[in-house]
Amino acid sequence: MQSYDDNDGLIWFDGAMVPWKDTKVHVLTHGLHYASAVFEGQRSYNGQIFKLEEHTERLIHSATTLGFELPFSAKELNAANYKVLKANNILDGYLRPVAWRGSEMMGVSAQECSIHVAIAAWEWPSYFTPEARLKGIRLQWSKWKRPSPETIPAKTKAAGLYMICTLSKHDAEANGFDDALMLDWRGRIAEATGANIFLVIDDKLHTPIADCFLDGITRQTVIHLAKARGIETVERIIMPDDLSKATEVFVTGTAAEVTPVSQIGEDLQFQVGSITQQLIEDYTSLTNGHA
Repeated sequence: MQSYDDNDGLIWFDGAMVPWKDTKVHVLTHGLHYASAVFEGQRSYNGQIFKLEEHTERLIHSATTLGFELPFSAKELNAANYKVLKANNILDGYLRPVAWRGSEMMGVSAQECSIHVAIAAWEWPSYFTPEARLKGIRLQWSKWKRPSPETIPAKTKAAGLYMICTLSKHDAEANGFDDALMLDWRGRIAEATGANIFLVIDDKLHTPIADCFLDGITRQTVIHLAKARGIETVERIIMPDDLSKATEVFVTGTAAEVTPVSQIGEDLQFQVGSITQQLIEDYTSLTNGHA
């Protein structure tokens, strides 16, 4: 397995295209020690970055919420994303913009830290294996819960928020599952470690209210696609017991796209049904410019 720091491509780093292996930060970078970093995950299809403007707006919002201002405008960041694709000859790939506080201060306070931004891109066809996507992924229940939005900046892609996701996914993989399903601090269904969740109940989509986790860009897109098909989406409180009423379950995200779920925990089984298949087809058509 090739390490992500060992590549011959180019990364946009603080406004310049820099050889991949030269884009380094100091060990005392504030973002490393105190998680004062935000990021985005974006996909390109046939050389076009899907929902780029929305992702850039969210990156800026995340940084602002964490108390720092990006040194580049949305227009400059959007252009930089395409520069990265072109420089690395990527048509279908994944892009990772990231912004962080530098190493001028080492402590909780970071008032004088410089702000850095980088954008990397690489070819990445699928988050889950093609086999898993065809038959549906298996989710384990996570022991970690999504915290109250009074305790975290829940509407951001802040780096520190993802540690419980890593812990949950590692535990799931160790037990033979593909990913984990997280409850929130109230015991309600929240999301998978990097994707929103939908249930099909009586031919309607049901999805948790996004009050303590991201209202994902792919989540919003799928709700729009469902509406165009005449499929109603109900955003509501969903408890674990509600899963027994579902005939289909799927997750959505920039990396996951639309991925069916075949199993949750040890007992709950689901089919890759017609609504899920239709939304996979519609999302694929949309991202590939056919809709």
